[in-house]
Amino acid sequence: MAPVTLDQVRCFIAVAEELHFGRAAERLSMTQPPLSRQIQKLETAVGATLLERSNRTVALTSAGSEFLEDSYRIFNALDQAVAHARRVESGSAGTVHLGFTATSAIRILGPLLVSLDKDLPDVQVILHERVTGGQVDGIRRGELDLGLARPPFDTTVLSSRVVAREPLYAVVSAAHPLATVEGPLGPEDLDGLPIISYHPVQARYFHELTVRFLVNGHSRIVQHVQQILTAMVLVAAGEGVALVPASASTLGVPGLVYKRLNDLEGGHPDSDPARPVELHAIWARGELTPLLRHVLHHVQEVATRHDDALKV
Repeated sequence: MAPVTLDQVRCFIAVAEELHFGRAAERLSMTQPPLSRQIQKLETAVGATLLERSNRTVALTSAGSEFLEDSYRIFNALDQAVAHARRVESGSAGTVHLGFTATSAIRILGPLLVSLDKDLPDVQVILHERVTGGQVDGIRRGELDLGLARPPFDTTVLSSRVVAREPLYAVVSAAHPLATVEGPLGPEDLDGLPIISYHPVQARYFHELTVRFLVNGHSRIVQHVQQILTAMVLVAAGEGVALVPASASTLGVPGLVYKRLNDLEGGHPDSDPARPVELHAIWARGELTPLLRHVLHHVQEVATRHDDALKV
């Protein structure tokens, strides 16, 4: 049995709507004999009579009426498929696998999803919570399209863009003597104090920021943790002092006071000593598709609003 073609269905719709072969042929910019042959081929392929013909009239059979409704659905679905393909090509539709760290989710991830849902409703975002190393591996293996991670990165395989910068704060318990100190703190203010620091491998970025700030002091690192929230809980329990990004203040851990620090010198030449905590968007080098460009634009906009809120 020969397959049904879209041209045959298109011819059938024209005849079914006009109920006249001559008018249908004119509408399709063709002559009547090839139109009649298309209808005959269609009925043979379908295995049913779709149109009753006489010398004067054309009418739909019961099968023809049902087939007409299904034909409309076919062409509606085709139109939607074409429109969807165009949206995908332009980057306004598709699926993005987005990696993020726990701290990058603070203030940014929620507003980002709201922004994407509003402006790019045909984009599906699948979230993957991973530390930076896990995101890099995921991008290399093709599991992630875009990551929100901390530097440094292997620039031979990854492209990156700074999307947010924020200050580094010292967090102390409300009962701690430093809680009432005026002005920003320096390393000397932490001399001799127990410090809750970060794991040098699993939380390398914040470990290095902490060590860099303390380099001219004589503090005592008493704990190495992997998560900022864990460090804050230990501080609230009176176990020591920790350095955290400014956005951590929104986590709502009770009994804590956040103190500004002196500018952190000695970083990358392009870094901001007053806002040394950087969040980067990362993706596979050479793979910045139109879809990723749209998503990256929204990441940048949301992160900018985040930065502005921290300055208030």
